[in-house]
Amino acid sequence: MVLEAAILYVKEGNQEQFENDFKEASQYISSIQGYIKHSLKKCIEEDNQYLLLVEWVSVEAHEIGFRKSPQYLKWKELLHHHYSPFPKVLHYEDISLE
Repeated sequence: MVLEAAILYVKEGNQEQFENDFKEASQYISSIQGYIKHSLKKCIEEDNQYLLLVEWVSVEAHEIGFRKSPQYLKWKELLHHHYSPFPKVLHYEDISLE
């Protein structure tokens, strides 16, 4: 399992519309092979900051399976205009603590 994480800065005043658009966009990401689950967290201290967490079976499921799909174009159309600056997206894997 790979965890995609992105801190999203939504343009001031766009928070409500972003949250509504995100609900609609969720159907597109969740339809991709290799997708496991996702969540969106709203920052308590900074009203326009969100944390997007997506679990994938692999980096390729995200980078190729999703980003090269027609669903990604719909996701992008709904969400990308809300961000300023555009988010940096990183991937994380579990480490053994033994």
